[in-house]
Amino acid sequence: MGTFQIDFGHQKNGPVVGIDLGTTNSLVSHLDLTGPKIIPGEDGDRLVPSVVTYSADGTIYTGNPARRRLITEPERTVYSVKRLMGLGVGDVVDELKLFPFRIAPGSESVIQLRLGERTFTPPEISALVLRQLKKNAEAYLGEEVSQAVITVPAYFNDAQRQATKDAGRIAGLEVLRLVNEPTAAALAYGLDKRQNGTIAVYDFGGGTFDISILKLHDGIFEVLATNGDTHLGGDDIDNLLLRIAMQDIESEWKEDIGGNQEAVQLLRRGVIAAKERLSFVPAAIIDLEYRGKHYAREINRELFEKLIAPVVDRTLGPCRSCLADAGVTVEQIDEVVMVGGSTRIPMVRQAVEALFRAKPHTELNPDEVVALGAAVQAGILSGNVEDKLLLDVTPLSLGIETMGGLVSTLIFRNSTIPASATETFTTGVEGQRNVLIHVVQGEREMVKDCRSLARFDLKDIDPLPAGMARIEVRFLIDANGILNVIARDVRTGKEQSVDIKPSYGLTDEQVEAMILDSYEKAEEDFQERQVREARMGADTILAAVDKARNSEAYYELSGEERAGIESSVNELLLVYHSDDHSLIRGKIDQLNDVTRDLAENMMNTAVRGALKGTKI
Repeated sequence: MGTFQIDFGHQKNGPVVGIDLGTTNSLVSHLDLTGPKIIPGEDGDRLVPSVVTYSADGTIYTGNPARRRLITEPERTVYSVKRLMGLGVGDVVDELKLFPFRIAPGSESVIQLRLGERTFTPPEISALVLRQLKKNAEAYLGEEVSQAVITVPAYFNDAQRQATKDAGRIAGLEVLRLVNEPTAAALAYGLDKRQNGTIAVYDFGGGTFDISILKLHDGIFEVLATNGDTHLGGDDIDNLLLRIAMQDIESEWKEDIGGNQEAVQLLRRGVIAAKERLSFVPAAIIDLEYRGKHYAREINRELFEKLIAPVVDRTLGPCRSCLADAGVTVEQIDEVVMVGGSTRIPMVRQAVEALFRAKPHTELNPDEVVALGAAVQAGILSGNVEDKLLLDVTPLSLGIETMGGLVSTLIFRNSTIPASATETFTTGVEGQRNVLIHVVQGEREMVKDCRSLARFDLKDIDPLPAGMARIEVRFLIDANGILNVIARDVRTGKEQSVDIKPSYGLTDEQVEAMILDSYEKAEEDFQERQVREARMGADTILAAVDKARNSEAYYELSGEERAGIESSVNELLLVYHSDDHSLIRGKIDQLNDVTRDLAENMMNTAVRGALKGTKI
């Protein structure tokens, strides 16, 4: 049987940069002859705050200039937009309560953020940050930068990943790959050289906490499980210290500075500076000079650790859950990687080492480790690194045909390979012995609009009533892009498999055309899918009624009830070929209502038969 090799069309011209598009800060990196390097901005700062301001005069500020305007122009400034990427308003109701952002009217399906007179989507805001990183890279490298590798959280779904790629495109960047952040961190440490092992990546940043368990097999990374808390980070520690300092100031100065944004932001800077010093010295002073008044308070590490213990403990629960989800024990963890500025805190490192019983990797700057890994991946794609694994993503979704000519997607577009997915299906015909497995590729809802890759039969399954059989279908794409499909009858264990490798691939243009086509036809496809599903529902109930006509229970109904059933059957048949799915479903519901007594009679008859001759 032929095999299908996915064609990824690797490019090897021009510089390719690595980008860590973060919730709090973003970085851009590149690979030179000595290894991966972070590219600094014009101000020499390697971190670019993920903050954007649309000023009253129409000027757009990004990075540090925008962060400074959080005090003076808060209603025109956006931060942490990564939390909103690829999501609708309904998905982020709780998130929006925490932000001062205003949602523009008409944002029900796509989030629109109102900044003064203009509205921006989350990908447009992210694009402004990416454009600044692109500008920094071009100034540093002395040539145009048009290609990038961007990192994303391992838990990002297809829509969130696509929104990230859209942001890159808006910024004038061709996003060659999206790499999972924990995978990038492992690459930065060169852990792919191990060939095999299990790696825990503990990522404790400013605003979020993530834990990922990676499996390394023959140098290939697979994400086994992820967990975390999107509202847990260094900000929580800052806020703890800030509250204590504000209470002190109120007691000393007889003044509540909580309503004064300038004073609060200056105090926050003092708190953060003290927190950072406590990672290296036994005591530090929180210092504030404001309007001729001076506040100073010393905090030693013992008190600091007592205060932050609950925050650190909150990271350990998701770690234990992640281990359970991955099906591994702490003894099976070979390496632990620390990511995020908050992992500089000694107590955090000690807690992680105690939990995983292994000394974590802390050699690299934890703020930069993900970006450094992105630079390694960028170097592989640009052809500057030989004998390195290329971590690819699937260019189009892969699935199988189900009843009604519909597509059931198992592996979605942009999934990092190797990838695997399993789903259970059933039969649609009474006593069915063979099941045709039709594998397709594409983004459309109907099989006829997708590309056919392979067909094969799972033979000699148990002849059960329709809907009773359990057919498990598993897709596995290996590191070489080979798709292996296995179909198994769960009841008997019989299985059939195929490696799919046709001799032809798709060009980038063909992939792009298929994706654009799916966008343009999305509404039309959705309508057709709803009609097909409604007709399948009609088929099911019509077959059940037809079978019931030969039963004793049917003739126990009154003549009026039988006439009502026949009338409803005819009404359903009349609208069966309609293109109005709601009309078909309405008639199905009507037939369901008039056959309720029939269903009860049939159930009672079956129970009487089963209990015949039995004493209770």
